[in-house]
Amino acid sequence: MTTENGLGKIEKVDLRERWPNEAADFTPWLSENLSELGDALGMELELQSQEAPVGGYSLDILARDLGSDGNVVIENQLESTNHDHLGKLLTYAAGFDANVSVWLAREFRDEHREALDMLNRRTGKDSQFFGVEVELWKIDDSRPAVNFKLVATPNEWSKQTANRTSKQGGVSERGERYQAFFQQLIDTLREQHRFTGARKGQPQSWYSFASGTSGISYGANFTQDREARVELYIDKNDRDWNKDLFDNLMKEGESLQAILSETLVWQRLDNRRASRISIVRPGTIDDDNDTLQDIRQWMVKRLLKFKEVFGPRLDELAK
Repeated sequence: MTTENGLGKIEKVDLRERWPNEAADFTPWLSENLSELGDALGMELELQSQEAPVGGYSLDILARDLGSDGNVVIENQLESTNHDHLGKLLTYAAGFDANVSVWLAREFRDEHREALDMLNRRTGKDSQFFGVEVELWKIDDSRPAVNFKLVATPNEWSKQTANRTSKQGGVSERGERYQAFFQQLIDTLREQHRFTGARKGQPQSWYSFASGTSGISYGANFTQDREARVELYIDKNDRDWNKDLFDNLMKEGESLQAILSETLVWQRLDNRRASRISIVRPGTIDDDNDTLQDIRQWMVKRLLKFKEVFGPRLDELAK
């Protein structure tokens, strides 16, 4: 059906038409599409587990924010919010020592939105609470599209201001340099290349990006050896799986280096669970601004190339 001006008609779709059962339908769908929620939150989310136990309860989704390497608890509710789910959200946040807590619901009652706002005002920088309304929309007879509408978010500006004036929680000058560097890197990758949905740099020497395969990430970082590095980092909760994948990729080492026109550094890291494949160049966060800009451009090009070259192979090998 079209309107009189020839445009399509936008209609809201009942969530239960697409996901009749929250646990059996919505949670598995969200687990496979965490990048969409991550885009709304400005994070790189990677699935850790579904129905993760906490005491006598089960958390719908436990994820990891690759940018901060912190736990993210996600509680789903395809109805209007209630006190029971608020209590569960806090229980899960404590049980998994979560940096980020996300409550998804069809509709937020005012008292529950205000409760999340209060928590964001009164908790420290390492505890963030998001309230997200889940919506489905369609135009005429199109397939429905999901929209994650943020109704409660951390007040980042006030928290950062407080942290910088706090002797205990302040960001060091070096941390600020890292944060500024990676903020520009993230913005370039998101706005110019749609490589990431992340929006916030961290005061740390590294940043990780989702590969689309659980347990594998792309990374950009500065090392203690005064090098800048772009890497493929393999770290699923299974050492044998990590080493098998690394070995299979290494079998293609010569062809991969030829395609990339780069010398790859292969680190199986036998004394650790994880493995790494990387490209390095000289560089530190203490370099002058022109050199840091050159390093940032170098990282952007190689992250894009890593995704292009390794992505299809991961789809095939990491099954």
